[in-house]
Amino acid sequence: MTDLDQGAMTASADTDVPMVLADGVSKSFGSNEVLKGISLQVKRGEVLCLVGPSGSGKSTFLRCINHLEQVSSGRLAVDGRLVGYRESGDKLYELHPKEAAKQRRDIGMVFQRFNLFPHMTALENVMEAPMLVKGVPKAKAKARALELLARVGLAERADYYPAHLSGGQQQRVAIARALAMDPKLMLFDEPTSALDPELVGEVLDVMKGLAKSGMTMIVVTHEMGFAREVADTLVFMDAGVVVEAGDPREVLANPQHERTKAFLSKVL
Repeated sequence: MTDLDQGAMTASADTDVPMVLADGVSKSFGSNEVLKGISLQVKRGEVLCLVGPSGSGKSTFLRCINHLEQVSSGRLAVDGRLVGYRESGDKLYELHPKEAAKQRRDIGMVFQRFNLFPHMTALENVMEAPMLVKGVPKAKAKARALELLARVGLAERADYYPAHLSGGQQQRVAIARALAMDPKLMLFDEPTSALDPELVGEVLDVMKGLAKSGMTMIVVTHEMGFAREVADTLVFMDAGVVVEAGDPREVLANPQHERTKAFLSKVL
């Protein structure tokens, strides 16, 4: 039995098991190797911010964490359980899509694009997954959805359809929708990239509140102020590798690698 398998049996009770453990994760699309042996871990209740230039592999890594992309080699575990695979002997076998989907219930993800159902109101978008996937009664799902929409500042837009919401409002609905499943881990892929400048702070405030409440989060972002204030660890990626990682205040104030210095000089 591997360490990851042992962790699967005790994850819920053993707070020493990392919420996310990546061990030599690589991902290729044809001959293009996007991730080149990523190894890192995120403890329960921690916030990790991933920064780096476009094409560095940040979003691909997020998608591997919830098995929206299959890793080419290496291993990923969430809460002590292999993501998307089971292990027998020395071999990994991909889970049936239904089993992989069950794992995703505990992992919330907010994409760059909002991906809301256009034929549903904001309220219905937030209610849908808890009712359909978890069997939450409609009244309970509605009450929770209204609470979450209020939390992201959209209580008065509950009955609006996505077409009648701004991009920023749609993104906040998407965050509420992810939270409605009560995930143990939240993944954010540039959550403020589509927002008008005056709305960025509102979304970041919601994320700060999540961090304070103990939510484990991995955030791909260019919001360095947010990373400095909220993150426990800042990871700088470039060309599919982790170039530098550490306390965000230290990395931002005193980067050790020339590539990190060059990147930060353009974004700070």
